[in-house]
Amino acid sequence: QVQLVESGGGLVQAGGSLRLSCAASGSISSINLMGWYRQAPGKQRELVARITSGGSTYYVDSVKGRFTISRDNAKNTVYLQMNSLKPEDTAVYYCNADMRGWGSNSFRNYWGQGTQVTVSP
Repeated sequence: QVQLVESGGGLVQAGGSLRLSCAASGSISSINLMGWYRQAPGKQRELVARITSGGSTYYVDSVKGRFTISRDNAKNTVYLQMNSLKPEDTAVYYCNADMRGWGSNSFRNYWGQGTQVTVSP
């Protein structure tokens, strides 16, 4: 079974940095879109950043200039470099990807388990 495994979350002070990683594993034949979502207490889950297989990126306005999404297609891994962190960035961050397993002709959407990012003032 294919899955997404996240790492890099933690507690940092405002102005600090974190780098999240999400590696896809299993019998994967292809990965299309990969991205990061977050859900803060009392708020809806939102798309933070997304990257296509060709490297085109999207960022929600609140993180532009501070966060950078990238991917290593050879390692089936997506990263989120988070700089100049603010308390309002505190949330559970979820990795998301459209992937196709060997023997399948269709892409399916997968979620990571979520990792807590806490930014203290």
